[in-house]
Amino acid sequence: MKNAFDPQRIQQAWAPLDWQAPQIIGGEALRYARYYGIDFAARFAGLHHAFGYFEAAGHTIAVHAWMRDDARGTVLVCHGYFDHVGLYKHVIEHLLELNYAVLAYDLPGHGLSSGPRAAIEDFQVYREVLTQCLDRKENHFPRPWHVVAQSTGGAVMVDYALNYQFDEAAFPFEQVILLAPLVRPAKWRTGALMHALVGPFRDYVARSFTVNSNDPDFLEFLRNLDPLQSKLLSSRWVGALKKWIPTIEAAKKVSLSPVIIQGDLDETVDWRHNLNILEDKFNSPDIHMLKGARHQLANESEEFRRKINAIIDRYLR
Repeated sequence: MKNAFDPQRIQQAWAPLDWQAPQIIGGEALRYARYYGIDFAARFAGLHHAFGYFEAAGHTIAVHAWMRDDARGTVLVCHGYFDHVGLYKHVIEHLLELNYAVLAYDLPGHGLSSGPRAAIEDFQVYREVLTQCLDRKENHFPRPWHVVAQSTGGAVMVDYALNYQFDEAAFPFEQVILLAPLVRPAKWRTGALMHALVGPFRDYVARSFTVNSNDPDFLEFLRNLDPLQSKLLSSRWVGALKKWIPTIEAAKKVSLSPVIIQGDLDETVDWRHNLNILEDKFNSPDIHMLKGARHQLANESEEFRRKINAIIDRYLR
């Protein structure tokens, strides 16, 4: 793992993404893409893999774009807490097979983006980064736009839609697909109490790696082979979540009808509570329960990925 790639060399060499004529990934960044299996230009004829960064909300945000001339639209992929774009090869590859352009960036404090690792002061920062990404005037990625968002990425989309108050004529996404979206984590009352006791004294605590997927190879990679994986949980992130949850649960209902895919063995989020909240905030969301699936739906076993892809196909084909 030590010689997988050098994040500092990537950040020393990268440039702002040219949104009109995105530059091709190369050098150490290409080595990184190959390590995670997201170098799809080698597998899809006519595919252009661009990589760079953009500045948003006081952060330098690492961003990827997979583009092709005949794309039927664009799908934004939003990753979860502790994750980064490199872990989303299965989702991205399937979207490319559906002939979409794909855009994906590392959240602040994650992957190659700037910021204290896996930390945030306020969830509003996530919303600001998303807003600034979408508002770039030189962005000519093909329309229509859709989004596939996992866990905390789903929380960012929920936050964006509820704060946007979903003006249907202006809302940028036609389909919003949420994979195990976060509103409240599992065992939240205990976690919130522990944060109140420990948070004022420690910025980080040791992270507990749980069995959040039925794919043992992914779990091994996450624990031992991912150079960009944080081994610590940020008390600041938990504090930001504590402030964010009441604002979401008190938000006004909007007319958006997202697609929600949820596993019934998910022990990372309090999915029963979360689905109740999301049904209350959105207009008849289309909920798909997967019996036996865990939290990391973007990296579930092949059996569940086939089921998830079939659901995605219903809305994006």
